Amino acid sequence: MIDLTSNEELLNQTVQRARERDIVIPTFEQMIDPEKVPVATREKLKTVGLWDVDPVNLFRITWKNQPVDSGGTYQGVNFLEIPPELTGVKARIFGLVGKWFPTGAHKVGASFGCLAPRLVTGQFEPSRHKAVWPSTGNFCRGGAYNSALLGCESVAILPEEMSRERFDWLQQIAGEVIATPGCESNVKEIYDKCWELRKTRDDVIIFNQFEEFGNYLWHYHVTGRAIEEVLQGQMGQDDRFAGYISATGSGGTIAAGDYLKSVFPSSKIAAAEALQCPTLLLNGYGGHRIEGIGDKHVPWIHNVRNTDLVIAVDDEFCMNTLRLFNEPSGVEFLHGLGLDSSALESLPLLGISGLGNLVAAIKFAKYYELTEKDFVFTVFTDSMDLYHSRVDELRDEQGGYSGAVAMKDYHRYLLGITSDHMLELSYPDRKRIHNLKYFTWIEQQGRELDELNAQWYDYPEYWTSIQKQVEQIDKLIADFNRRVGL
Repeated sequence: MIDLTSNEELLNQTVQRARERDIVIPTFEQMIDPEKVPVATREKLKTVGLWDVDPVNLFRITWKNQPVDSGGTYQGVNFLEIPPELTGVKARIFGLVGKWFPTGAHKVGASFGCLAPRLVTGQFEPSRHKAVWPSTGNFCRGGAYNSALLGCESVAILPEEMSRERFDWLQQIAGEVIATPGCESNVKEIYDKCWELRKTRDDVIIFNQFEEFGNYLWHYHVTGRAIEEVLQGQMGQDDRFAGYISATGSGGTIAAGDYLKSVFPSSKIAAAEALQCPTLLLNGYGGHRIEGIGDKHVPWIHNVRNTDLVIAVDDEFCMNTLRLFNEPSGVEFLHGLGLDSSALESLPLLGISGLGNLVAAIKFAKYYELTEKDFVFTVFTDSMDLYHSRVDELRDEQGGYSGAVAMKDYHRYLLGITSDHMLELSYPDRKRIHNLKYFTWIEQQGRELDELNAQWYDYPEYWTSIQKQVEQIDKLIADFNRRVGL
């Protein structure tokens, strides 16, 4: 359960600070349905840029922002259907688009889900505490951004080998940026740095997305309901929702699958990971290049018992498709296949992890031999805005990109996707993956063994009790806003 115990003394100070800085906190209900955002707030958004450090941008933590860089309010859910010319399958594959959040990635929502409960209970007081955001990329960006909106100091922690764009932006927005050793797979080093901060500083509160149930809760309700809304608008009477595919990452985004399965009980939840680090598939380890998905452990907040399938994605498919979708010769080749201009213009909406999710979705469709009546959904977490330096690096390593290379990449890394390196999970498979939590969370991170057992044996009550907390949190947010008086 998310701790909702109030500290009245610190809460009074937080309320006063919010009043002085014109800060109003959105509810989960408003993030799900922005039509419930006050008219005055929507009018103010018309004068504010998407990435501006303005507290009103807290109300842009939704999948329904207008897709513009400045002055937009709300529209329907931002999503994209990938044409069959690219997927090579009959099934219809969709993805939510994360580019139109502040910071250009959906993790700004996950970080809000972690921060908001502590803020409105007084557990976190912005003038006294620094918010620490351990991450493999976008979570610390979202956390640092939300911290800036609230006028508090932040500490961003991420591996030193993440893309240059992440570090350049964080240097401008975060109070401190700490680069830990290694690449995407080196999560343990991030945790070690958090323990060091706990032991040496008394002004920090650590928001660890891998164990914070606010992350789970935000995706369960906000991301899950956004996908449901798209499906309701796109599916015909005879269509079927086959499944939801998400990299496991922090265990947050995949939580939307728990919501979707409650609405579509016959659907499946597929957890994707890098083939170069097959933790769920083979208890494996290693480094890879699919930035932003985290691995070499099982997140505390991952509901493993509700996961049906593991799909390992070779990072070669992501990196080569990255060039195909973004090099001029690649776009020209795809245009020759008959893709219209709107489809070609949408390709940069997929960053590297989004491409990984797309590959996993295609593998899922091929494995189950899905037809045109089957719908598959995933998430395009961020866009090419964060990876132009990676394309430059690939160009330096591999040379120029020609139409002949584009043809090879299209046939090898899109049409050539197969259903290899996949595992349909039996009961013992699920329990084997769940048991991996012991070594990270009980032995290393000090969590309670009784709670680990409750996640498995008190099923589904352990998880549904967390899901139901959203109403209580919204009441606390509404009370906080009333006390602020704006």
